[in-house]
Amino acid sequence: MLSQFPFPTAMTPDSALGSWFLPGSAMVHPEILRAMEQSVISSPRPETANLLARLRPPLQALFRTAGEVFITAGTATGLMEAAIRSGVEERVLVVSGGFWGDRFAEVARACGKDVVRVMVHPGRTIEPEHLLQFLDGPEVDAVALVHSETSTGALAPLAELVPVVRARKNLHVLVDAAGSIGGLPVETDLWGLDFVFASSHKALALPPGMALGVASPRFLERARKMPARGLMHDVAALTEDSRLDRGTPPPQAFALLQQLARIQAAGGVESRWRHHHELLTRVEEWVMLHPEVRLLAPEGRRSWTVSCLVLPGGHSANEIVAKMGEAGWMIATAHGELADRAILIGHMGEANVANLARLLDALGHVLGLPRTLHG
Repeated sequence: MLSQFPFPTAMTPDSALGSWFLPGSAMVHPEILRAMEQSVISSPRPETANLLARLRPPLQALFRTAGEVFITAGTATGLMEAAIRSGVEERVLVVSGGFWGDRFAEVARACGKDVVRVMVHPGRTIEPEHLLQFLDGPEVDAVALVHSETSTGALAPLAELVPVVRARKNLHVLVDAAGSIGGLPVETDLWGLDFVFASSHKALALPPGMALGVASPRFLERARKMPARGLMHDVAALTEDSRLDRGTPPPQAFALLQQLARIQAAGGVESRWRHHHELLTRVEEWVMLHPEVRLLAPEGRRSWTVSCLVLPGGHSANEIVAKMGEAGWMIATAHGELADRAILIGHMGEANVANLARLLDALGHVLGLPRTLHG
């Protein structure tokens, strides 16, 4: 059974199953890989329209929207650029508390837009009252937010932030949900999100190389008037192609269809959310038993798909990650100033509580922490 799972060349088949806890890419189930063995199809053959039509209902359930969810070859960064080109006329306010927030700001500048960059401490998120203050500053066309910042384990309170933005006429909300779609609640329509995008290789636990997005009617109205919204990632065109069941879906679309069926068979997206929350809870319980280690993000603002743990003084994150790798566990160091002080544990996709408990036990051993009754 273990040999069915993909694993790095440095690992053995015996250590591959359940040992992958990177913050992305997530481990891909063998059933999903087999789904990609089907022949590649291209437009305008009937098979293309059939595949896209079959994807529509489960994708709408995944994004919690009645809108058209489109898929495209590429990465979430491609749709990040699409969000800027199709949704920002002159200036955008970007909230940045980690690597992906920084990337949003970099993309906006590369697209020639003025950027009002709001910096929050790593592990923290902007709060509604603070966002309100910044919106009283320079006039902007949109606010760009990262929902689950996989470089810090922080979770932005979208349901509380969006009303602050939407209270301003014609101000749009652009959301990077790469670390959250499929792993925790993203209520596109209920929360009033204007453009939401995600990648295939994080909480959805699919092979990399595919991105997904959905735009609100008012975002599309603006996009159609944008003179330089590009060609490959034109949100208006991608949405229209999806509505008409046309386009050229990447091979990962077969894997997506299979994964959506697996999610439905396991109780639906709400059940998957509960599973990921249980994984976060297990990490929180372990940290409470080992006060030498702390979670970077505060309680109530922690992602359900990835945790950032600050190590005790005297420990190098690079060395701990290397030792965990020697023991067969795949985790990562944090980014930037935290690179050698904190580690990232991705608990998303196919991760389960039992294997996570074993990983945490191994981490405690590598750190030399005292054993407790529960770990």
